[in-house]
Amino acid sequence: MDNELLPSPDGYEISVDPARLDRERVHRWLSGDAYWALGRSREKQDAAIDGSVNLGVYDAASGVQVAYARVITDRATFAWLCDVYVDPGARGKGLGTALAGAVRDHLAPYGIRRILLATADAHGVYEKVGFGPLDAPEKWMVHGAQ
Repeated sequence: MDNELLPSPDGYEISVDPARLDRERVHRWLSGDAYWALGRSREKQDAAIDGSVNLGVYDAASGVQVAYARVITDRATFAWLCDVYVDPGARGKGLGTALAGAVRDHLAPYGIRRILLATADAHGVYEKVGFGPLDAPEKWMVHGAQ
């Protein structure tokens, strides 16, 4: 399951093959444009990629990566979806929703009970594939930056 292609919108491919990732492009997107990762070093980004399940969306004709998502998981009980990014030139085509759905579907065979994420502005994207607010946010705690 480490290099499979997942169902994708017409004209695109979604893959979990880590060899296909354009690490430089992912770093540029996240460190330069994503509010949650601004200034993240390339070394830190590479370490995050190496310790995670990564999904890329690629233009089927050119092979160029146009979106990215990273999942931190034990592949048994829990997953955290993060670093979801769609290139500005590819936005508005449903790729964010397709990518979130692909994450959900890729993790389904593991029987993971809970997939969490945090977003400041894309709630509607995730709601389309079944994500919703925490039922009991008072049970959750955080250590570190919010």
